[in-house]
Amino acid sequence: MSKPLKQVHLAAHFPGVNNTTVWSDPEAGSHIEFESFAHFARTAERAKFDFLFLAEGLRLREHGGAIYDLDVVGRPDTFTVLAALAAVTDRLGLTGTINSTFNEPYEVARQFASLDHLSGGRSAWNVVTSWDAFTGENFRRGGFLPQEERYSRAEEFLSTANELFDSWRGDEIVADQAAGVFLRDAKAGSFVHTGQHFDIHGQFNVPRPPQGRPVIFQAGDSEEGREFAASDADAIFSRYASLEEGRAFTADVKRRLPKYGREPGELLILPAATFVLGDTDEEARELAREVRRQQVSGATAIRHLEFVWNRDLSAYDPDGPLPDIDPLLGEHRVARGRAQVRMYRDPLATAREWRERAAANGWSIRDLVIETGNRQSFVGSPATVARTMEEFVQADAADGFILVPHITPGGLDAFADKVVPLLQERGVHRTEYEGPTLRDHLGLAHPDGARVGGTGRRTAS
Repeated sequence: MSKPLKQVHLAAHFPGVNNTTVWSDPEAGSHIEFESFAHFARTAERAKFDFLFLAEGLRLREHGGAIYDLDVVGRPDTFTVLAALAAVTDRLGLTGTINSTFNEPYEVARQFASLDHLSGGRSAWNVVTSWDAFTGENFRRGGFLPQEERYSRAEEFLSTANELFDSWRGDEIVADQAAGVFLRDAKAGSFVHTGQHFDIHGQFNVPRPPQGRPVIFQAGDSEEGREFAASDADAIFSRYASLEEGRAFTADVKRRLPKYGREPGELLILPAATFVLGDTDEEARELAREVRRQQVSGATAIRHLEFVWNRDLSAYDPDGPLPDIDPLLGEHRVARGRAQVRMYRDPLATAREWRERAAANGWSIRDLVIETGNRQSFVGSPATVARTMEEFVQADAADGFILVPHITPGGLDAFADKVVPLLQERGVHRTEYEGPTLRDHLGLAHPDGARVGGTGRRTAS
């Protein structure tokens, strides 16, 4: 008997502060105006995607003491955007990245519970931590936490938020569709939490959300991040683009689940994925080369090299050879607020490797940055991309993909029109939504063991 086909989960990432969007392209639109978000969300919902995802940066990046203006910079508040999108979509999940280092459980739980009510059960929370004092300067508490404390705070933050969501239980309220929600138990919403990071007690004033709790996403790739995902997350973002790496990552994370009493299907693996489509595979490959050169200008290439060298390299020609001087070690003084800085843990070894590769291939600085940077995950005709995506999922290298188009907001349109119908024909992507909530889309159980009716109100299972 043949193994049943796994469904390909699809989501759409509206890029925020980033270096993947070709914002200089004539087809690119605003990252601030609401119509850009609305167009993007409507396209995703038309293609029956699971959810839309917003990342978030809490401080503008700096380079050489000035705002780094070669990327898209800044975006409106996540909750404000998602609440507005709830009004112009019906089924699409709404996922927001909210930091656990500088926020407080009560306010975040209240915002997500409200969003879940407003959307009829479509909210999700990407729980992240913050790693640097630079970002912390925007907050009263300031500073930053060592990695092990960041994750212990995140774990307690999430467990505390769950206590708040759970403080309203089904046997404590009467949900009346016409008249609203009435208390049956005066203790509904009461909570007391005492722990290492939080010591709070009071009354949570938002009734139980339609999903019980928002769907929980996690994005860390460290040992602590993988363990956190295995214990508490419903889905984890992956950065692995190859089939072999994806299978290894999936196997590693899912082997941790039994320790927490969980099954493999209770945690979805969703890598970010870029794509370039063409009428033929060769046309798509040529377009992909053009996109990469648009994404990596000469100035961008020099700045990227400075992430490793920790020096001002503005005097170097991006179309010339790599510097023959070594990186400066110690505290990074050129780039601030850039995750890439942490990626290069041994700058001397990275510089040596890059020089060797550039010499062997005749690459300039710009060529090297293009060749070693993020590449498009899927390049080809719509048929090639649909087939390759399905192969990844059936091979357990992923459960689906979070698509990051290089043009905003219209870059998702071609995928929705040309690739999604092929996935539907192959029987691996829905043609209609089967339920109203994001948990329905992702195949996740309700925390109460209850289903959610079409009105968004809980009913007995």
